[in-house]
Amino acid sequence: MSEQEKPHRPIRSFVLRQGRLTVGQQRAFDSLWPRFGIDYDGQPIDFSALFGNDNPVFLEIGFGNGESLASMAQEHPEHNYLGIEVHGPGAGHLLIRIETLGLENIRILRHDAIEVLKHCITTNSLQGLFLFFPDPWHKKRHHKRRILNPDFVTELGRVIRPGGFFHAATDWEDYALQMMAVLSAADTLFENSAGAGQYTPRPDYRPLTKFEQRGHRLGHGVWDLIFIRRGV
Repeated sequence: MSEQEKPHRPIRSFVLRQGRLTVGQQRAFDSLWPRFGIDYDGQPIDFSALFGNDNPVFLEIGFGNGESLASMAQEHPEHNYLGIEVHGPGAGHLLIRIETLGLENIRILRHDAIEVLKHCITTNSLQGLFLFFPDPWHKKRHHKRRILNPDFVTELGRVIRPGGFFHAATDWEDYALQMMAVLSAADTLFENSAGAGQYTPRPDYRPLTKFEQRGHRLGHGVWDLIFIRRGV
C-alpha cells in the first residue's frame, strides 16, 4: 500500500492506559453501568430523555477519578452532568462515588471526547463544559496532540449555548499560554470572563485536588480560564 493509500489515522489527545480494575470497580461496572453508563453509538444524545428532566447540562472531558465531577453533582442536584473518560479505573471509581453519594444526575461515557462532541452532542445543548488538567503533552513535538486547538474551540462554540461557558484549568504554564491564545483568537465565539488576557481565580465549584494541593506546597502554579459563549 502506498503512502497515499494508507488510511488517515486521527491524532489522539490521549494514550489509552487501562490499568487493572479493582474488585469494587468491576462490581460497580457490572451493577451500575447499565443505569449510569452510556455505550457510544455515534448518535445524538437526547439529554431530556437521558436524565428524565430539562435541567441544564454540564459536560466534563477527562474527569480522571471523577472526584471533581461527583462533588459538583452533589452540590448542584438541579444540574445534570455528563462525564467523558477513556480510562476504565477512573470510570469505575466514579461509579462507586455515584453509589456512595446517592447521585442521580451523572451519566458516564467512555470514548474519545472529540468524537463524542462531533457526533453525540447537539448544537447549543450544553450550559457549560469543563476541561480540568488535560494531558499537557509537554514535549514540543507532541504539542499537536493537545486537545485544545482552534478546531476544538470551534466545536465548543457549536455545543455550548449562548451565555454558557467553557472552563479549562492546567498546571503547565506553557499550555495555559496556548489555551489563552487559542481561546482569545476565537473572539467572535467567546469572551474572557476575567477580561482580555486574564486568568480567573479558581471558582469554588472546582474542588482543589490532592495533586493540586501538593503543587501549591511546591510552589507550582495553576491557571484557570473561563470563557463565556457570545450570543443571545
